[in-house]
Parts: sequence; C-alpha cells; structure tokens
Amino acid sequence: MTPETCPNCGALLSPTAKSCPECGSDEKTGWSEAAGADRLDLPDAHFDYEEFVREEFNPSVARPRGLHWFWWLTALLLIALFLLFCLH
Repeated sequence: MTPETCPNCGALLSPTAKSCPECGSDEKTGWSEAAGADRLDLPDAHFDYEEFVREEFNPSVARPRGLHWFWWLTALLLIALFLLFCLH
C-alpha cells in the first residue's frame, strides 16, 4: 500500500503512486534511499541547455518547404495523360 508521504524524503504521494516523484523510492526498494532514478530519462548533470536550443531551433538551418519540382512535373504529366486518354 502506498503511504501518504514518502518515508524517504517526505514528499506528498497520491494514493495511486507507484513511486515517489521526488526521490524515486517505491515498494520494490522498500521506500528507501536505494531507489534509483536511472530510467527516468532525465538530462545528465553535464547537459548543456544552450547547446540543445541551438541544435533544435537554429534559424540558420534551412528546412525544405513544399514539394520538390520533380513531383510537380510528375503530377502535371499524369494530369495531362489522364486528360489525353479521357478526351479521346
């Protein structure tokens, strides 16, 4: 059964909590300090937020927009062929 507060760090827990959102303690570790946060997918201590922003939102990187000219030409040829065969 989930306690109301974490016995390890004192954080409030919801009645359906499987683990403590603060320290990671859970029923399997006995709500202890032995609980790990290895699989929480949190950034490492050396995570550089500024570098992340530059890589994700760099305005100098051009992103292609719209369809390539080849696909426009292919579409026009298909329409022309369709009209040619339908009108004859």
